[in-house]
Amino acid sequence: MPAPKILVIPGSLRRGSHNSRLAALASKELMLADAEVTRISLADYELPIYDADLAAESGPPGNAVKLKQLVCAHGGVFIASPEYNASITPLLKNAIDWISAVRERDDPPLAAYQNRVFALGAASPGRSGGMQSLIALRQVLAVGCRALVIGEQVTIPNAAEAFDDMDELRDARAAGQLKLVVKKLIEYVRMLRLEGR
Repeated sequence: MPAPKILVIPGSLRRGSHNSRLAALASKELMLADAEVTRISLADYELPIYDADLAAESGPPGNAVKLKQLVCAHGGVFIASPEYNASITPLLKNAIDWISAVRERDDPPLAAYQNRVFALGAASPGRSGGMQSLIALRQVLAVGCRALVIGEQVTIPNAAEAFDDMDELRDARAAGQLKLVVKKLIEYVRMLRLEGR
């Protein structure tokens, strides 16, 4: 059976971002579980603020099309979501909105969010570990985009002290959560691929 293809997206551009570190560690765990991993930075896909009039007049920006095609080329997506004011970052929400607006050929609505599996993680300096951002992100994906989002997720509280010098998680509970999320994501991708045959 071919290796499951997983796209990893950190929802932050900040230097030293805890969620970029989480995304890197998730990529490592996915590769150890024999997944084919693509990790991107949204800095490489600059987008204007979502504007329905702009999309209607000139079509989605080229980077929105590239992101949509990238998501569609993978069976699973892991998103590491920072928490801004008890929600997701404007950067991440804007990317999700633009991807949802891209329609190519005979695409159904929200094509990029269908027939693939999403898994979520967050790292935060606070005690909740970014839980509020995951609640908001789950709503955006599962309700707004009608995506399949697995129930398992990973939260990393006190993120400034959570990683050791090798960028591994110090806390056994958090490390176990991440391994479980990776395992379940791969299982769901394989299941969905079999059902699609």
